Amino acid sequence: MMANEEKPTGKIGASVFALGIVSFLTDVSSEMIFPILPVFITTFLGASTVILGLIEGTADSIASIVEIFSGYWADRTGNRKQLVELGYGLSSFMKIFIAIANSWPFIFVARALERVGKGIRTSPRDAIIASDSPPDQRGKAFGIHRAMDTAGAVVGPTLALIIFILIGQSESAYRTVFFLAIIPAFLSVAVLYLFVREPKPETAVAPKTRTPFWQALREMPPEYMVYLKVSILFSLSYFSFAFFIVRASDLKIAEDSIIILYLIYNIAYALASIPAGMLSDKIGRKGVIAGSFVLYALVCLGFTLAGSYLQLAGLFIIYGVFVAIDDSVNKAYITDIAKEEKRGIALGAYNTAVGVAYLPASIVAGAIWAAFGAPAAFISAAFIALLGAIGMALFCR
Repeated sequence: MMANEEKPTGKIGASVFALGIVSFLTDVSSEMIFPILPVFITTFLGASTVILGLIEGTADSIASIVEIFSGYWADRTGNRKQLVELGYGLSSFMKIFIAIANSWPFIFVARALERVGKGIRTSPRDAIIASDSPPDQRGKAFGIHRAMDTAGAVVGPTLALIIFILIGQSESAYRTVFFLAIIPAFLSVAVLYLFVREPKPETAVAPKTRTPFWQALREMPPEYMVYLKVSILFSLSYFSFAFFIVRASDLKIAEDSIIILYLIYNIAYALASIPAGMLSDKIGRKGVIAGSFVLYALVCLGFTLAGSYLQLAGLFIIYGVFVAIDDSVNKAYITDIAKEEKRGIALGAYNTAVGVAYLPASIVAGAIWAAFGAPAAFISAAFIALLGAIGMALFCR
């Protein structure tokens, strides 16, 4: 099969499942490190919260910016798997430097390059998933990948928590977690190299006939551009997950109970990913995505009213269902619209655009929270999310 052909109706390809295992192992590694890294940076390396914000903000921004160029290069060269290997390999290698870091500038560089790896791998990886799944099962394929990925986000923090219970929360305990996290990171690279296969075109495209970057963006179909605008609008409501954690803390929820809420969220996310994708295969993606925007608005409104741990647990479950839809059905929708030879840049442009929108969303939400209180921030987000749902229903195909 040529790389620019659709996979015929049939079974989801083996590479989808192999990439799911790769993402599971990577998330086990990442979720062992990154939920506890802020405490390590501020407590043991002596960095301020301003420095912490600089490190995390830079890391997330770099990942978003890189994705569009990685997607374009994957389309241009046809070597998607090589970029995926480079991305996962770079991220895994940088975790070694995080484990041995003895100052925050060292962490800053390692964290930024680790996120560069994420930016490099995401768009070409998702393009491979789309190419290795039949159109009528593409939602299910992305759902399978997200479920396996998120299962790692359950296992990773659990392992870190067990290690802390066994040996305490000293600096050596943190470094033990960081070093142990390197093992699943490099196992993921081995699985990727050995078991993921990408169909290659029979003939290479001559460099001078390849579409230039800006022309490739301009040639995206009108349906894609409409959806991108709607997604950016909705993303202005989609502030950082940390706000939900802070809200739980404001309601006097203990730290260990907040960790349990985080695990509940990830379990719901993992369990809902495959059913969400399959539902979009059956009834269409537009309605599922619009419904998810409404679901997010309801979650935001719920956080203005919640007052008990049980209510918060329910809201985190619903939020997990929303994110499952957001991370799987949206990608399936994009790969339905975009041509095979331009899926890399289509996915990359989407990831970059919404990633850039997340920054002002979080800044504005934080400012509203500081000036008028948490309910105002959540209500504002709910209003924008509902506008996004209306835009999805009225203007998208």
